[in-house]
Amino acid sequence: MNLPNKLTVLRCVMTPLMLAAFLMEFPFHYGVALLLFIAASLTDMFDGKIARKHNLITNLGKFLDPLADKMLTTAAFLGFMTKLGGDSLCWAVMLILSREFMVTSVRLLAAKDGVVVAASFAGKLKTVMQMVAIIYTLTALQAGDIIEALCPGGCPYATLIPHILLIVGQVLIWISVVATVVSGIQYVWALRHYFKES
Repeated sequence: MNLPNKLTVLRCVMTPLMLAAFLMEFPFHYGVALLLFIAASLTDMFDGKIARKHNLITNLGKFLDPLADKMLTTAAFLGFMTKLGGDSLCWAVMLILSREFMVTSVRLLAAKDGVVVAASFAGKLKTVMQMVAIIYTLTALQAGDIIEALCPGGCPYATLIPHILLIVGQVLIWISVVATVVSGIQYVWALRHYFKES
């Protein structure tokens, strides 16, 4: 349990706190969830840098780091599905979870042979794109709440602007879904020999 791994564990602990803030109704709860998500995302950046700089890369870290990323992003997407609803988000979450289960299964097959599969560039890219989509959408939700609070009587564009912001957020989510599926296919293709009989 070196410092990078402790930061990864901290990210796991912050995930349910972020989701709780997202789902609970209190003033600026989306903003609180956003800050927790950003703080958790920063631990992802720092744990990798510290591990590489001080040669603290461990098998535990290679296992925990992608798991913590999946916990954080999946919690946010499930929150969006709960709050925003819609068939589109259901499909997005289904594709994301299917990819994560698929890659985790391949990792387990590799682990059987004592091989720990670290995150690839495509995997890291999809994580970054997911985080960008999540940060933007959380910001849009909080902005919508602020606009509605400033215009309690329904002033012009009080509902239109939040709606447009959320549409952009859903576009970003789907871009991240495409990156997620592509990276999952790349993982399976690169490790396809684990599916073959010896």
